[in-house]
Amino acid sequence: MIIPSGLAAAPGIAWPMSSMLPPMGALTSAPATARAHVRAVLARWGLTDLTEVCELVVSELATNAVEASTGPTGRPLYGGGRMPVVRVCLFSDGARLLIEVWDQAMGFPALRRAASDAEAGRGLHLVDAMTGGRWGWQPGRGPAAKVVWAELTGGGT
Repeated sequence: MIIPSGLAAAPGIAWPMSSMLPPMGALTSAPATARAHVRAVLARWGLTDLTEVCELVVSELATNAVEASTGPTGRPLYGGGRMPVVRVCLFSDGARLLIEVWDQAMGFPALRRAASDAEAGRGLHLVDAMTGGRWGWQPGRGPAAKVVWAELTGGGT
């Protein structure tokens, strides 16, 4: 787990709830799988008020991870004979929800301007708006190249 500065729980208090989706191939089905995981986990945790916003944020971040892990033809960029994977992790202390999306792709996410008729380029703007700017990224550990994180609180911001 990556804990962005300012998100650490009070001393002696950990994020008591966590759920990690098993690694998924960097395929177009990954965002839908991640959304289904969010619905199930947040219902179990009693955080259904965050479900819609969390699904949107996870979907955008997972989509970005898949797109970063694929080549111009839309096929995954295999490394060492292995398909790149995406991981989704959720953590909560009951009031805040920390979302992490890990991938193995080089590069980093950045807000960019999209033309008004563009079909892509708005995802991080949605994440930024839905989280009140509480998102970012850090280099990953192990086989992960990076982790993009976002924080939600009751009511979505």
